[in-house]
Amino acid sequence: MDLEKTNRTELSELGEFGLIDLLTRNISLENKSSLYGVGDDAAVIDNKGRLTLVSTDLLVEGVHFDLSYTPLRHLGYKAAVANISDIVAMNGIARQLLVGLSVSNRFPVEALEELYAGIRQACKVYHVDLVGGDTTSSVRGLFLSVTIVGEVDPDEVVYRHTAHENDLVCVSGDLGGAYMGLLLLEREKAAFQGDPNLQPDLEGFDYILERQLKPEPRTDIIRLLKEAHVKPTAMIDISDGLGSEILHICSGSKLGCRIYEDKIPIDPTTINMAGVFGISPWTAALNGGEDYELLFTIDQKDFEKARSIPGISIIGHMTELSQGANLVTGDEQLVEITAQGWNALRRNLKLINIVPNSKFRI
Repeated sequence: MDLEKTNRTELSELGEFGLIDLLTRNISLENKSSLYGVGDDAAVIDNKGRLTLVSTDLLVEGVHFDLSYTPLRHLGYKAAVANISDIVAMNGIARQLLVGLSVSNRFPVEALEELYAGIRQACKVYHVDLVGGDTTSSVRGLFLSVTIVGEVDPDEVVYRHTAHENDLVCVSGDLGGAYMGLLLLEREKAAFQGDPNLQPDLEGFDYILERQLKPEPRTDIIRLLKEAHVKPTAMIDISDGLGSEILHICSGSKLGCRIYEDKIPIDPTTINMAGVFGISPWTAALNGGEDYELLFTIDQKDFEKARSIPGISIIGHMTELSQGANLVTGDEQLVEITAQGWNALRRNLKLINIVPNSKFRI
């Protein structure tokens, strides 16, 4: 949708309540536990006999996203699925979502309709009810807060801190693609700023761009694990990079780990783009973030079951705490894993050391 070529409606024409009515009209509730949605001081949710899961994210323009290359519809979709992924990482099912929105008068109504179209699309795909939220003005830019509510049976919930020594470390999908997509977008933005007549060179990079702009939560992996009768002993989603996330599991479980470099799944497009930027693809996987894949541990007895599930890679194992958290390189060297992934309080796009021709930097 080209907002510059459409009629522009100022936010002041609708006011707060008119805007809320516009963005939330015709919302229907799918889940029996959603007793009451938009229209009161709070949504009413009935989760008798199940655990309620709640998570929230705050996204700030210029810190978490750049609207020069992020379509508003994609931003809305990504904001929703990032929160859905948090519920998936607890082995649960997302049910309800609330959106807090703060915008300056730089944004017309049509822009916010685009944002909400993305949010509603994600809710439709993953059968989540949009049940409320809040809107207000900001002095500058766009601020988006998303809260997700989910549920899980008490005997099915999975935490970060419950891994055991000798458990196998598994990951879904492939890693590093979202970060390489980000670097590609930043490169083309810089080129455009240098010469506005240049057209973006994005041909052939659909996969990594989609990984960055339109990720998907791995609800399918949760289903496949249950069908295989495999319950993870610990689990987390990869929003800040493999390195940061495995350290969360290690710290919470008071264990160490060994992750094998050659076992980390990386897509060929990610590998090729890493070569263009002169960095190691394993660096992108360890420190890039925003892949929204699942990192989890399983009991060794479930090895054969897990190995037969499509889209799951076994990349290492948990060790006793004294052995530390280490990456085992292809030439069998041990390198300590450190958390150098996304840090919203450190305004630094280069989340990792980009060193031409280096094998890897952790």
